[in-house]
Amino acid sequence: MNSKEIAFIAMMSALGLTLSALSLNIAPILNSVGQGGAALDLSHIATFIAAIFGGPYVGALVGFIGGIYAGYYFGYVLGSLGLLSLIGVPFGKALTGLTAGFIYRRLKINNRKNSSLLTTITILISYIPECLYTIAYFLYIVTFVYGYAMSFMIPIVIPKAWIEITVMSVLMGALNGNIGFKEFMLKFFTPQKIKRTY
Repeated sequence: MNSKEIAFIAMMSALGLTLSALSLNIAPILNSVGQGGAALDLSHIATFIAAIFGGPYVGALVGFIGGIYAGYYFGYVLGSLGLLSLIGVPFGKALTGLTAGFIYRRLKINNRKNSSLLTTITILISYIPECLYTIAYFLYIVTFVYGYAMSFMIPIVIPKAWIEITVMSVLMGALNGNIGFKEFMLKFFTPQKIKRTY
């Protein structure tokens, strides 16, 4: 890992933490302190930028670090799951970063002329592992650790997350289709080599 890659990870992680802190505190959707809740979390914007331009492992690392505040917020501020949330939420976000980066690398989406549309589709697909993990988290992991399931959270959290991901997929498609943004990322931050096709 070179200094450029470390700087890229640090900047994207800081962006993810900042977006998470701002969006969670500004836009609570369901606020039932101690029982759990839901709030808008935009930290995946940084995760997706990292996955697109840095690859799967960079996306996973940024997803994990960028998800730490959300884990703290849902574990200690809004909910009562504590350390389980502090570890569990970032792990789910890391899955999304890993999946998005893997799909990008495997299909070489950044090297295609229709990368903007493919980005939107890829972002949506990349959330599926985290979605399944979140369902298992509330049904099985919480039950195993605390002795009770939080299945009541699934119909709140999952639709909210899909709405967030849909909005972010359109945003990421627009950013990845923007030549100025792409050139900026390629010139200053991107640790991987991407062939310019535009």
